[in-house]
Amino acid sequence: MEGKQSFIAEARREQIIKAAIEVLGEVGYVHASLSQIAKKAKISTALISYHFTGKEDLMNNTLVYLTELEWSYISDKVGLKPTPSEKLAAFIEVSLDYQAAHRLNNLALIEIVFNARTPDHVPYYKLEDDVEEDLTSNLLQEILLHGQEAKEFGDFNPQVASTVIKGAISESILSSHKKMDSMKYNQELAEMIMKMVRREG
Repeated sequence: MEGKQSFIAEARREQIIKAAIEVLGEVGYVHASLSQIAKKAKISTALISYHFTGKEDLMNNTLVYLTELEWSYISDKVGLKPTPSEKLAAFIEVSLDYQAAHRLNNLALIEIVFNARTPDHVPYYKLEDDVEEDLTSNLLQEILLHGQEAKEFGDFNPQVASTVIKGAISESILSSHKKMDSMKYNQELAEMIMKMVRREG
């Protein structure tokens, strides 16, 4: 019985988080309210307050949800590849696919990271440490490090390279608004990254 109640509670929390993602995409973080989210989820505001202590708690849980969802989507497919070079190519391709298939999720994540504040009113994006452990960045850095150890990749700082690669991938969210050919952008991006990391000679 307890397991069933836990399952129902988790399902309700996910329902609320998904509604929050939709509202973030529609009106942004600043204007998103619990009442709007409750209306989107077709539940009462009181029910949201039962599962989350407030807007900040809900948004923090939404950020965790989005981060873990992206990591799971990417890592499952990357893990099927045997070599660091193949893993990196898969990481780039799958990440770009995720951006295209889950545009609303990415917009919601950006809204939280750039607008949420700590109790000391520090924006999340200004924190020295990640608000939540960046699972996909860690995965990418592991791939780059293993590639260097296997002599497939050149000598560079994996953390810096990871930041550059993830930044370029994130830019694909905006590419359609700039009337760029997204397929061409993705193809050229993948080729440039692979050339950048390959070991010379």
